[in-house]
Amino acid sequence: MADLLGLAARYIDEGVYEGPGSVNRTNTELSEIADGVALVEAFSHVVVLRTDEGLVVFDTSLEAFAAPILASLRRWSDARVHTIAYTHGHVDHVGGSQAFVDEARSRGVEPPRFVGHENVSPRFARYERTNGWNVAINTRQFGRSGLLGGPDARFGPKTWVRPDTSFRERMRLSVGGQTLELRHARGETDDHLWAWLPERKALAVGDFVTWVFPNAGNPQKVQRYPLEWAQALREMSALGAELLLPAHGLPIAGAARIARVLDDVASALEHVVNETLSRMNAGETLDAIVQGVRVPAHLLERPYLRPVYDEPEFVVRNVWRQYGGWYDGNPAHLKPAPASQLARELAALAGGASQLAARAKELAAANELRLACELVELAVQADPESRAAHGARAEIYAARRKSELSLMARGIFGAAAEESAAKLGPTR
Repeated sequence: MADLLGLAARYIDEGVYEGPGSVNRTNTELSEIADGVALVEAFSHVVVLRTDEGLVVFDTSLEAFAAPILASLRRWSDARVHTIAYTHGHVDHVGGSQAFVDEARSRGVEPPRFVGHENVSPRFARYERTNGWNVAINTRQFGRSGLLGGPDARFGPKTWVRPDTSFRERMRLSVGGQTLELRHARGETDDHLWAWLPERKALAVGDFVTWVFPNAGNPQKVQRYPLEWAQALREMSALGAELLLPAHGLPIAGAARIARVLDDVASALEHVVNETLSRMNAGETLDAIVQGVRVPAHLLERPYLRPVYDEPEFVVRNVWRQYGGWYDGNPAHLKPAPASQLARELAALAGGASQLAARAKELAAANELRLACELVELAVQADPESRAAHGARAEIYAARRKSELSLMARGIFGAAAEESAAKLGPTR
């Protein structure tokens, strides 16, 4: 078993950062964090609590990880899985659930009780209704790994196991002498819960703490709630927990250390929200706000707040969307001309799509990648069959991908580069 608490203490106390893979591992190994408390590291972790009535489990990770997770779990305990609590309904937290049901049946024991917020089941229904969209956006975000969708263009597991016990704001459960105080809060999702385990002085926090900058701005996903997220972290901090169990990243021990992490993450989110709303109230456009809001550098330097998954710029857009709608303050964008028509007009003024593409390459060479991407998109929209435009687009977005830190940006820019490379066909 790895000393996960020791690793976390070193990173937090010394400010050490050794890359995202050092804190978010997917090896399906189980580590006992405290007596009767274990964590299985996976695409999203599985947190396990031993009780006198059986095991309480938080989340089941992805379908593809379920078999090795169960194998690791059974090397630690042979007890029946009594209750599974979904921290929220994202596929990497619920995809492995059917394997737990099947395992119970094969052992001749009662299947687990599944507990979740009342919005989990409607989420599953939405995923089923938007299967094609979710396959597309998760392919862009994560690549063609097949982890979030199968070869049959299916998003999620074969079977969505819905909660049989749900609640709205709070629920108190007792399992085998252990108390679970489940509390709902909006954060990364509208169906998120976190749990206070008073006998253990422990928090099971799901994705409220992930050892990356909070996923509160994902450009391809539905609304996130950064202010409510921060408020939940403040509520957790007030409990004086001595053990924090996240669904991504390292578990953390020590009340002072936990309080520091919760305060830093909350402060980063509050800063983005407060700055964005202040500028909205002053009448600034979305473009001006996106370019102007910055999180204090000392927070982004924390090993648990690096913007390697989501990033503050995207959170600004989500704050605007939540409080201000979709109109961005530019009246030309309210009922715009078709993008292809505008692109053709600008290309004609520039001397053709090839001229736009050439200028885009010059800008990219000067490391003006944001502007280069704008021009090369215009070039392709003006002449969708132009090999020169697609060649420049593939080259520029490949460079843009390499320059970015966040998985969100790298995924989208990489997909754009691949799209234009495919348009060019195989190289000779």
